[in-house]
Amino acid sequence: MGRTVLPYSQILEREYQDWKKFRRGLRREDQAVLDRLFDLARLHVQAGVYASRPWPLETILVSILIEQDKALAGLRAKLLALEEMIGKKSNADPGL
Repeated sequence: MGRTVLPYSQILEREYQDWKKFRRGLRREDQAVLDRLFDLARLHVQAGVYASRPWPLETILVSILIEQDKALAGLRAKLLALEEMIGKKSNADPGL
């Protein structure tokens, strides 16, 4: 009989387990960061199922990059809003 293909969620979990030795070598705060990165990848399990790539780590890393880019875009928007707010205040009040 043919080989059974593991569900992507199990592949993702297996990949996380494979990184456990690396994780143990990290400082505690960096261990938390690695855990969060894999949590970000878990947000895109459905896309990983559709991708069906031969190297699952590619899909995991792209999923993480998507979430990181969304966070960066959100920070950029907040920074722009703050800069605009500061610019309006400084134009309205020359004493600043």
